[in-house]
Amino acid sequence: MNIKKYRPDLGFLLLILALFLLWYSGRFFHLDIQSIRKSLERFPIVASSAIYVLLYVVVTFFIFFSKDIFYLAGALIFGPYFSALLIFISEVINAFILFYFARYLGRAFVEKSAGRKYKNLDERLGRISLFWLFIFRAAPIIPYRFLDLAAGLTKINLRKYILAVILGSPVKIFWLQYVLYGVGESVFTDPNAIVVYFTENPNLLLFSLIYIILAGMAIYKIGRKY
Repeated sequence: MNIKKYRPDLGFLLLILALFLLWYSGRFFHLDIQSIRKSLERFPIVASSAIYVLLYVVVTFFIFFSKDIFYLAGALIFGPYFSALLIFISEVINAFILFYFARYLGRAFVEKSAGRKYKNLDERLGRISLFWLFIFRAAPIIPYRFLDLAAGLTKINLRKYILAVILGSPVKIFWLQYVLYGVGESVFTDPNAIVVYFTENPNLLLFSLIYIILAGMAIYKIGRKY
């Protein structure tokens, strides 16, 4: 579908309005880990997995900052490995939806309104390599939701971005689910529980060091781009 036939300013206004409404409406919803667990554990594993993916995609789209609940609930229900797979599938779906959401409503406005400086930045972002897109997805710097939307607003190719999502997302997701499974619900109530878990699992520190290096690379690249 050609977005050029739509008014760029109207599309961008709709994008901002939609994001604001999604953020505002999320304030009236309350997610509870125990409720999610009780609801999903009533079903066989195949059905509960499909329901989890559906809820993850729908709820995290409409409620900002609800992913933490789903991360922990998934780890407790399905374990670190299978929950990482389910979240990975959900994030690929989310990336595709949010990329097109921003590309359809906001890209034409950005292209029309950006000054010369930002057009040059847009050109550089459009030529960003798969390697660096992989780093951005693997490193815990930019939340996935904002990265998906930002990619849709730029000249980044959809196929290249989705490939980076597929290759890079498992690194962050698996690390997070493994830690959450080990720490459990105390991650929200006792910050020291994370420190204790890492000291009791020294091998995890090595993997986390690699993670920190990736994050540093992402920060460096962002600084160079700007």
